[in-house]
Amino acid sequence: MQVKRFFAQTMPEALRMVRSEMGSDAVILSSKRVDDGVEIVTALDYDEGEVRSQLGVADEQKANSSRLAELQAEKHRKLEQAMSRSRAHIDEVRQRSRRQEEPVGAATLGTAEEDTTDTGQAASSAPQGESDALASMREEIHSLRDMLQQMSGTAGGDKAAKPFGLVEQRLSERLQDVGLPRSYAGELASEHGQGRLDAGWKSALKAVAASLCTEKTDPLERGGIYALLGPTGSGKTTTIGKMAARFVLRHGAEKLALVTTDRYRVAAHEQLFVFGRILNVPVRVVDEANSLDAILDDLSDRQLVLIDTAGLTAADRGWEEQIEELVSSRHPVQPYLLMSATSQPRIMQSTWHCYTAVGLAGCILTKTDEALTLGEVVGFAAQSQLPVAYYTNGQKIPDDIHRAGAADLVKQAVRRYQALSRKETAMAEGA
Repeated sequence: MQVKRFFAQTMPEALRMVRSEMGSDAVILSSKRVDDGVEIVTALDYDEGEVRSQLGVADEQKANSSRLAELQAEKHRKLEQAMSRSRAHIDEVRQRSRRQEEPVGAATLGTAEEDTTDTGQAASSAPQGESDALASMREEIHSLRDMLQQMSGTAGGDKAAKPFGLVEQRLSERLQDVGLPRSYAGELASEHGQGRLDAGWKSALKAVAASLCTEKTDPLERGGIYALLGPTGSGKTTTIGKMAARFVLRHGAEKLALVTTDRYRVAAHEQLFVFGRILNVPVRVVDEANSLDAILDDLSDRQLVLIDTAGLTAADRGWEEQIEELVSSRHPVQPYLLMSATSQPRIMQSTWHCYTAVGLAGCILTKTDEALTLGEVVGFAAQSQLPVAYYTNGQKIPDDIHRAGAADLVKQAVRRYQALSRKETAMAEGA
């Protein structure tokens, strides 16, 4: 795993630096404002299980995926600071050595990766002051080596993993059959697989439900400005139609407005205009002549504004522009990530990390009716700790959108797993 920190004056500039140097597969571990602009910590080949092992954080409740990424980013910052101090100290010792009449150990004072044998030999024949300086430098070099190993993820990598017992193994396999990611299933099995399998199964499911965050109040009742984000095909426009229709039925059309930032695809906003005509609500388009803030200024009298965004990834043209519009808006835009239940777990993680720079307020789980298993999306919600506002399970407007409940989501995942198991058993018996 390769971790690197970037500084820039603006978020789009920082994201361009990340894309240019790390590529579109880089995972954003953290982003924050600093005195001179913004700081982003990114990683390539990010493996949550590996990070948990390195940080010694096995308990999911002590550090969810979001917190784990922050811990890894903070660890990287501290290592960089320590390395800077060590390098400064080595430079200081080298400067003192150069001022002596006889240069000491010059051949050995290169980088932290060079061998230090000659340094020790030079120290034995050098004057006492120079010997102390070389001993200090030697310690700093060893320290730098250790830190370089930590930053490359090799420190402690040879430690054997704790072997699973039979109950733990079976519990982990069952949780994976539900659809939970392997690393998450393994953590749950390690914690709850110490007794009987059935007891561990119930205990693990309760732990999953307890780790899920859901919205305590209905966003449609709270009102505000909500931007729906996510990749193409995640159901953003259809979900906006469901939310808009439900709001109009409760509060009337005069309190609602729809906005789209998708000016990158031909006829991208036609479906949204259809919803607008049916519901008799205005639809505004963000483009070169109309900025997002200017449009939101005009709609300040509306109780609810729903923003439909383009389904872009970090590799797409216009992604940075769209992100900057939302991040820099002077209006309190609340971004919600739409996650399709049909996506692969690694795609879910990548999508989530791609949008963390926006400051996500929550998520909406979509297409739960189309997924073979629901553990993947439930596991994503548990690990990301994004509050789940709704889940959708069909194309009917406004019927197929529902408030999310932690216990209900876990029960649905178990029922889907049980139905799939019965179907597979029937097929095996019939064969």
